[in-house]
Amino acid sequence: MSENQKKETALHFLDYWRVIRSRKEIVLAVLFLVVITGTAYTFTLPKIYAAQSRIQVNNDSVDIDPFNPAMSGARGYDPYFLRTQFEIIQSKPILYEVINRLNLQEIWGKNGEKIQKELAYKILLSSLDVSQYRDTNLISLTAKRQDPKEAARIANELADVYRDIRLDLKYKEMTRAMDALSRELEKQQEKVDLAQQRVEQLRQELDITVLPGSYAGQSENSVEKLRLQQLEGDRIAARVEMLVAKARFEQLDAMSDEDLRTASAYLTQDPFVEAMRSQIKDYDVALTSMLETYGANYPEVKKTQAARDELIVKLQRALGGIKKGTQAQYIVAKSKFEALEEELRGVKSSDQDSQRDKFVPFNKAQQEFDIQRSIMTALKSRIAQEGITLKVPRTPVEIVDSAEESTRPVSPNLIMNVLLSIFIGLGSGIGLAYFIEYLDTSIKTADDVERWIELPVLGLIPQKVRPLIEEGPDSEHAEGYRVLRTNMAFTDSGPSRGAFAVLSGGAGEGKSTTAFNLAYVCAQQGEKVLLVDADLRRPVQHTILGVSNRFGLTNVLLRDVPVEETIKTTSVPNLHFLPSGRLPRTSLGVLDPKRISELVHSLKLKYDVIVFDTPPLVGISDSAVIAKEMDGVLLVVQYRKYPRDLIIRAKQMLDTLGVPQVGVVLNNINIMRDDYYYYYHSYYSNYDYYRSQEANPVVSQGAQGQA
Repeated sequence: MSENQKKETALHFLDYWRVIRSRKEIVLAVLFLVVITGTAYTFTLPKIYAAQSRIQVNNDSVDIDPFNPAMSGARGYDPYFLRTQFEIIQSKPILYEVINRLNLQEIWGKNGEKIQKELAYKILLSSLDVSQYRDTNLISLTAKRQDPKEAARIANELADVYRDIRLDLKYKEMTRAMDALSRELEKQQEKVDLAQQRVEQLRQELDITVLPGSYAGQSENSVEKLRLQQLEGDRIAARVEMLVAKARFEQLDAMSDEDLRTASAYLTQDPFVEAMRSQIKDYDVALTSMLETYGANYPEVKKTQAARDELIVKLQRALGGIKKGTQAQYIVAKSKFEALEEELRGVKSSDQDSQRDKFVPFNKAQQEFDIQRSIMTALKSRIAQEGITLKVPRTPVEIVDSAEESTRPVSPNLIMNVLLSIFIGLGSGIGLAYFIEYLDTSIKTADDVERWIELPVLGLIPQKVRPLIEEGPDSEHAEGYRVLRTNMAFTDSGPSRGAFAVLSGGAGEGKSTTAFNLAYVCAQQGEKVLLVDADLRRPVQHTILGVSNRFGLTNVLLRDVPVEETIKTTSVPNLHFLPSGRLPRTSLGVLDPKRISELVHSLKLKYDVIVFDTPPLVGISDSAVIAKEMDGVLLVVQYRKYPRDLIIRAKQMLDTLGVPQVGVVLNNINIMRDDYYYYYHSYYSNYDYYRSQEANPVVSQGAQGQA
């Protein structure tokens, strides 16, 4: 076989469709099984109801800011802020409060016993779905439970708890800041009182009746005083910044690890921290599912728990870095304040040197008093501002829609599951069909014959073909054999007349029926034909013709009876028949090559066409002996029966014998199953011959079958 012919040709779309059509029983069976299984499984699933509440989430700004009207109600869209709120809504502090308010530990417990809060948290987390409406600040809170009332209660309570905790956290934060500012104000008041007492003491000691700001020479120091005022303002701002940083650091330093993780969403917008929080949440959901299915001692559960604990340690380290960063901010603010204070002291010292010696101590005390009083005034203003801001209404969370009880379950979705089952069933069925087709190495098409055997296909014979002596010469199948005979006449592989052997690689491929019908159509065309049943072990031709098999080819080869006495005439004009005869107890020497050669030579002198029905070629030596003396060999291959290796082996044996090979008959084709042969069937099933012919001979109805 040439290399080009060994290569597989490119597959066309119709080739794929042919596989599906030819294996449609498998596809439909798998589809039916998967759909039935999927539908039955859907009916066994518990009904799940969903309840949805909607909330509007805003940044922590007041509705009306009296000190910054431009920022009043400023609540721009911030995707990072919303993603942070997703995590906060599903955090333990929020869900623990929902569990406590709804008493879910007892409700979900069995036999009146409470389940662990951690397990209740995981169950609640797995039943929640938090999502955002695109390009809006609206968040959907969906709870899914078997009880529709319980689902509605959870969705509504989650919205309430989140709103309350947001308000409470902001209020506590501002209250702590107010307390810190109040404590600083008390300390500053003491400093102002001491500075005032010092000024009064020096005024009395120095007998000063005119304030230092009104003495002559004030204009000379106006530049120095302006610089002093600027530095003093910077110093006051730096002190306020230092106090705020100090309060923030002390607040974070006092938090526990759990509180720090809870507040991390408000402390930083670091994507790395948010990613770790999201991954911890995924681990919690996975652990909930695995705990309900396998239990706490399952290796995969322990592995997931260990991964979650390790991630929490990493998150704690990251939050520790945030705490250190806050401490660093406080240290920087403090250093800035001290630097400004040092610079201010230098300016004051320079200014004092320019004053008269009498007023130096007094001016210094007076300046210190002014500084402390300015700081106290700034603190009072800040406290008053924060107090007013604290009283302004805040709505960081608004409940847009409350959840209501659902009357229709969202799961299981029968239509969706059936459609999914159909999709999976079709995919699996088609995949299985292609896999079986891949494993099937039998001959399926005429192209397969020409590719693997390198012989022309002379005839395509459909299924359910009987001997033409039963069907009649006008049957749709008869034309197929006439085409076979015509192709044999015009082929270059052998003569149109002479001795031909009809053989196959294996048993049951229909060679006996093919041999008889070929002889039949040759006789119908006016040729003098002899049909020889050379299948000594399984002869069938005598049953087709309804004649005796007592004497035949074996008797001729053993020289018991002359060949003329064993040849029988049939009811078919021009068709004569040589039965196989009964096989003796020992078949050794029956098919002697010399005797076969002499017999074939003598018969060719009397008949135009001699058709030998031979045994299968592979495994039996009889066919090789007979084929060696033939003018041509016709190989019968049954559609989708044997692996092509058997047919290739038979072809190789014929090549070794040097026998002329006329071609191949592809037999027993399932035309209705394979589109490849559709037009062949359509043509011959409607082909009608309008010619007058003698009635078909009557034969035994039991004479039929294929070898």
